[in-house]
Amino acid sequence: MNVSESLSLNKKQIIAAVLFLAAGVYIAGAVPSVEIAWVCAFLLLTIFLFAFEVVGVDVAAVCVMVLLGLSSLFAPLMGLEQGLVDPNKLFTGFASNAVISIIAVMIIGAGLDRTGIMTQVAGFILRVGGSTEARVIPLISGTVGIISSFMQNVGAAALFLPVVSRISARTGLPMSRLLMPMGFCAILGGTMTMVGSSPVILLNDLLLTSNKGLPPDQQMETFGLFAITPIGIALVTTGVLYFILAGRFVLPSDSAAGEEGRSRGEDTKRYFQEVYGVGYDIVEAEVPANCPLVGHDLDQMEHDYRVRVIALDKGDGIRVGAAGVDRSLGIEPGTRLALLGTREALDSFAGKHQLRVRADLDRFSEVLVPTKAGIAEIVIPPGSKLIGQSARELWLRKTYGLSLLAIHRGGKTLSREGEGVRDIAFESGDTLVVHTTWADLARLERDRNFVIVTTEYPHEEERPHKVPHALLFFAITLGLVLFTDLRLSVALLTGAMGMVLSGVLSIDEAYRAVSWKTVFLLASLIPLGLAVETSGTARYIAEEVVARVGEAAPWIIQAAIAVLATFFTLVMSNVGATVLLVPLAVNIAVQVGADPAIYALTVAIATSNSFLIPTHQVNALIMGPGGYRVPDFMRAGGIMTVLFLVVSLTMLNVVF
Repeated sequence: MNVSESLSLNKKQIIAAVLFLAAGVYIAGAVPSVEIAWVCAFLLLTIFLFAFEVVGVDVAAVCVMVLLGLSSLFAPLMGLEQGLVDPNKLFTGFASNAVISIIAVMIIGAGLDRTGIMTQVAGFILRVGGSTEARVIPLISGTVGIISSFMQNVGAAALFLPVVSRISARTGLPMSRLLMPMGFCAILGGTMTMVGSSPVILLNDLLLTSNKGLPPDQQMETFGLFAITPIGIALVTTGVLYFILAGRFVLPSDSAAGEEGRSRGEDTKRYFQEVYGVGYDIVEAEVPANCPLVGHDLDQMEHDYRVRVIALDKGDGIRVGAAGVDRSLGIEPGTRLALLGTREALDSFAGKHQLRVRADLDRFSEVLVPTKAGIAEIVIPPGSKLIGQSARELWLRKTYGLSLLAIHRGGKTLSREGEGVRDIAFESGDTLVVHTTWADLARLERDRNFVIVTTEYPHEEERPHKVPHALLFFAITLGLVLFTDLRLSVALLTGAMGMVLSGVLSIDEAYRAVSWKTVFLLASLIPLGLAVETSGTARYIAEEVVARVGEAAPWIIQAAIAVLATFFTLVMSNVGATVLLVPLAVNIAVQVGADPAIYALTVAIATSNSFLIPTHQVNALIMGPGGYRVPDFMRAGGIMTVLFLVVSLTMLNVVF
């Protein structure tokens, strides 16, 4: 099966390559210059590499950039006077405002996540919206859409990446089902205000420039801050409804990156069941007033029944880990217990004591997610001070944060289901199967009384004491972005470096927070956009399209301009597309008797219609964490592109 699928895929690539080559030959004979012919060839090559995944998209982008650079060397052989891109500008993408901004916002997002702020945001969203896809998607996507109406959309998306990751881990919903709706709505949110995205920010200046060439009776008025808000609201609403209604058909159903938290938990359970015969589930239960356990302590309860309390809340805060759960703690009405045991033992225990068991973890959902706690293996080495003492004598759970489930000794497993596993004295070489928080386990790695066998667990510790520093620099960054004319990259780097200098993140953690695949993808595509602009390819395509629809009805011409802007924003910067097409749209509107300001606005809005391939900064940002492939964007983004055109054109003509 795998062989045939591989052969089939190769055949598709070969057939596609032949078709793309034929298209390139045809275009070369139709365009007016050799430069435009070669640029069109590079565009076709990029689309082919992206669409058919011959190599990874980042590798494809770097290859195209290198080939553009080599055009300077082989210019005479290609019939060119000089290369398609100035060699001195070939790598300017790596220092571009967009790329530096993405790097900085990733670091800021990691800093906020490290302090636990994003975990709290995720918890709030789940409390408000529940844990179902139909409720989580509109809440996350709508929130990000609103934020991106006054903040650069890539910044809004990057800040919510950790939130989506937490929600995915807690609910079991794959990130691939959550990130694309969030990313698309971040892009759509940029159309809600005149400061939401670079094209609409630039539009008023372009209108004033175009006014210089227009007669007094055709002067265009600039747009107010909220002039386009109805259009943006309609687009964001359309995006949310699209994924609610059609998400199960267009979104990928699985994602290795998106299911990391859930798969870690499932794999761990399977491993311990197979190796030690230890099966377990975790439930949250509330103690009612008439419960027979009221007045007893944890020690007595755990001694009589085959369950373990790994966290509890008596109304004075959650107790978990070392110095948290104490076997001498009494049980009171209203106490919340996080219980670990086999499903049969848990059901029997809850039924016998009339406990109110919740379907999902609620109060303990933050502290017991697979990214915060789990089952681990620990070996007692020779010379350990624990040898000869039992878990009960050591107060193992209170002292070290370890809830003992089983001891593996001499090929035999002594589990909690046997008698008195907590009373068995430890021996050298014993393997302890325990439930613990990863923070406690990380601390024990430095304790010579233990040898930690489980090493593949999240080692990153939260720094809640750094919350004020993180919020301060986030507020400073937001203020610089919203209330100054400072370049976006400088404003965001101010916050990023503030996070590092204040100790919210170390510099190594900041480096690890950056998705370098995203950086190389975006930076390597910028020279291609530059070639499209400087070679005259963009202007040639625009003029050819307009010439073919010049005699059509005004709404058809407006639609053609929107489609043209959509195409250009996929292969060049949206700012470049706006600068190129706005003057053209204004001139066309004057010729056909339409409102030139509305045609110009059509361009600025349509340059946000970038969903088909991951060339937009937001799409590139979510591609790795969501485990997306280019066909995923083409499937979901193709329909979104059409919906965007229909809704935006309709609203433009209704509102204006």
